[in-house]
Amino acid sequence: MNLYLLHKPYRMLSQFTDRGVGESERRATLADVIPVPGVYAAGRLDYDSEGLLLLSDDGELIHRISDPRHKQPKTYRVQVEGEPDEAALQALRNGVALKDGSTRPAKVRRLAESGLPERDPPLDTRRHPRTTWLELTITEGRNRQVRRMTAHVGHPTLRLVRVAIGPWRLDGLAPGEWRRETLHAPRRPPAGARRGQARGGRR
Repeated sequence: MNLYLLHKPYRMLSQFTDRGVGESERRATLADVIPVPGVYAAGRLDYDSEGLLLLSDDGELIHRISDPRHKQPKTYRVQVEGEPDEAALQALRNGVALKDGSTRPAKVRRLAESGLPERDPPLDTRRHPRTTWLELTITEGRNRQVRRMTAHVGHPTLRLVRVAIGPWRLDGLAPGEWRRETLHAPRRPPAGARRGQARGGRR
């Protein structure tokens, strides 16, 4: 099984075609950066979000990664407006009440710096002179969830970069770059061995 790790740039669709506008207004798509046929994204990132996107040519693997029931933790570095105090951070850790229900508790920490390349185009520091970088890890994937969470505690998200999904990390990939990993499916024991294990389990 092949797994492709892509650093999706800002203002790029998480799909290979843009059906939303005419040709003269076509937005950037995955086809502009990863010329591998027959692969599909496991989940998505919003047009205005950046960072790690996983793709594969194996449907079972895509399902295992993207299905919310598997609760793959996702880690984001988030630049927010202003300077959240400890009460705001603790609210995120506890879970906040959104319109579609309360979020699960998140892991949250303040960062001295993002460790990320500057966005193209960069954030307008005249409009946003005071910002803070946070790192959030969540185990669910609602629509624009992280943005809604930070807005709920009074600090809208200005930039959002996903840096990890489960064991896979963005490390070493610049925007638009990708790499391939080959995964080996777990080997199933022979049928007789499975029956023997089942008998042993009933003792």
